[in-house]
Amino acid sequence: MSGYLLTGDAETDLASILAFIAEDSVESALKVHERFHEVFRLLAVNPHVGHLRADLTSRPVRFFPVYSYMLVYLADTNPVEIVRILGMSRDVESVLR
Repeated sequence: MSGYLLTGDAETDLASILAFIAEDSVESALKVHERFHEVFRLLAVNPHVGHLRADLTSRPVRFFPVYSYMLVYLADTNPVEIVRILGMSRDVESVLR
């Protein structure tokens, strides 16, 4: 298994996160952007490193934290599919229904 793919929702999530951070610091937004892509690459190589969360969803997605965000992804796809990138304060159960 190799590579990763962001869904349209995940791309929108990432763009929103980076735009919000860039309002205060473009340099910080670039660092956060790079960190997300480092983790995407990690997940592509080690897709089962994240956690299942049956308390949040019955969907077969895994969760991996990055800063104050949660990557939601499908580990058993090729390439690994990043489904969403959610702030920890979001109601994850509602978003993933």
